[in-house]
Amino acid sequence: MSIEVKNVVKYYKEQAALNDVSFKINSGEIVGFLGPNGAGKSTMMKIITCFIPKSSGLVKVCGLDVDDNSIEVRRKVGYLPEHNPLYLDMYVKEYLGFVGGIYGIKNKNERVKEMVNLVGLEKEQHKKIGALSKGYRQRVGLAQAIIHEPEVLILDEPTSGLDPNQLVDIRQLILNIGKTKTVMLSTHIMQEVEAICDRVIIIKEGQIVADDTAKHIQQKDELKQTVLVEFDKEASRNQLKQITNVKSVKNVEGNKWIFMGEGDIRPHIAKFAQQHNYLILAMSTVEKSMEDVFKEMTGN
Repeated sequence: MSIEVKNVVKYYKEQAALNDVSFKINSGEIVGFLGPNGAGKSTMMKIITCFIPKSSGLVKVCGLDVDDNSIEVRRKVGYLPEHNPLYLDMYVKEYLGFVGGIYGIKNKNERVKEMVNLVGLEKEQHKKIGALSKGYRQRVGLAQAIIHEPEVLILDEPTSGLDPNQLVDIRQLILNIGKTKTVMLSTHIMQEVEAICDRVIIIKEGQIVADDTAKHIQQKDELKQTVLVEFDKEASRNQLKQITNVKSVKNVEGNKWIFMGEGDIRPHIAKFAQQHNYLILAMSTVEKSMEDVFKEMTGN
């Protein structure tokens, strides 16, 4: 078990940022940690990385308690915070050598060269960090997070503010790194979750509301079905709302309607059409995206 979190509570004065949070992350998993702003994502990550203490509960990294073994835990964890704290006046190789020195890495120069090649900084390695684009700064941040070969990698919004090309590059880097390490990352980009995460944990107002694969989270919503129907003539909203198991009806345009209900509502819609002499010109189920599910779970 790489990360174990049990009944964790964190208070900022009177406000509970985390409220009885529990989850486990196995070795070799890439887990997306999702939630709206202020949900407690960064707080949880800072506790795991020993950056801040929890108010109560248990947190273990690679079997080590973060309170009793803080130094050992930090050796096993690589951390890229949301606001990448780089020394902008240092050169790329100089900075990575500095970080390597802090960790007491043997053959430091060779390791720096290896990191430069791994994250694609060959052309930028002789520049000052302040002269790099945000995409390349993120690469430097990733390099410093893994230079000491940690077993666990914690990434807080690693692709925030990147352009589409940079997004693809950083995602591929994370996928490659995830082949040999446990990765926990927070993001607001749902396509990113579907593309690289083995599992998703969703947090809202300091509490876990979902913990499963993205596919299973979407499938769990199958009891709530959304159906798009086009009739041959105008229909009454009040009539349509009376269809068995239909919970809501919305007109899209003309005679096209979106029905939301419980279970498979298509037979009930067909029966209604037959009884009231409506011809169904088209009927299709609307699959919910991860973004739709996220909004439903975390919205007000």
